[in-house]
Amino acid sequence: MQTTSPRPVDRAQLLAVLDQLLEPQSFRDYGPNGLQVEGRAAVRTLVTGVTASLALIDAAVEAGADAILVHHGLFWRGQDGRVTGWMRQRLGRLLSNDINLLAYHLPLDAHPRLGNNAQLALRLSVRVPEAPDGRFGDQSLGFIGEREPGTLGHLVRDLQAQLGRAAVVVGDPGREVKRVALCTGGAQGYFEAAIAAGADVFITGEISEPQAHYARESGVAYIACGHHASERYGVAAVGEEVARQLGLVHRFIDIDNPA
Repeated sequence: MQTTSPRPVDRAQLLAVLDQLLEPQSFRDYGPNGLQVEGRAAVRTLVTGVTASLALIDAAVEAGADAILVHHGLFWRGQDGRVTGWMRQRLGRLLSNDINLLAYHLPLDAHPRLGNNAQLALRLSVRVPEAPDGRFGDQSLGFIGEREPGTLGHLVRDLQAQLGRAAVVVGDPGREVKRVALCTGGAQGYFEAAIAAGADVFITGEISEPQAHYARESGVAYIACGHHASERYGVAAVGEEVARQLGLVHRFIDIDNPA
């Protein structure tokens, strides 16, 4: 993080850099990517976080943010559009402090170097080939690669040490795993595609009831390591990259979440 006061960057320039980097037009997503709430035009300080929660917004206000960049924004397909309750609180805080809110969902999962999947793979020493060889699933959002052969138990210990939390694991801890599939967040629906892609183990954030049976019956291990926990790294990496390019102050703020 920079300590000197930078020259301001126009909000439109920040958006252009993010759009060029993340290519949101390439994805069918569940909500709008890009600028979700307009604030001041001049940006010096960028705060990043996983979700546009009230706690993150308040922390960003304290940090002097001009813009907040998140993975989970405020607006999603199927909302009824009423500004009440938690939505009123979050929007009110953003508008009263003239802070921009920028959100990128699937584009931030999928970036080959800075995205959630790529960053988690990096931390687990999983070598992921370039697309299309290292991709699977709908919109090629899943990543698949290899790490040095070791047991499932060893991989789980590495993952839990990295994330600082316990994981839900279905599989034999003594079984050797080499081919690792990853899709962070709520990607339990990608498990069958990971099996078809030849994975020894699938890592994601959440697990639903059917996946335990699929894991036992297929012999492919399943690890659910937390939705929030698995998606902390991409937005921070993107924030660092755009701050470096534009000369912004950047701060990643992690709001604790048990999910």
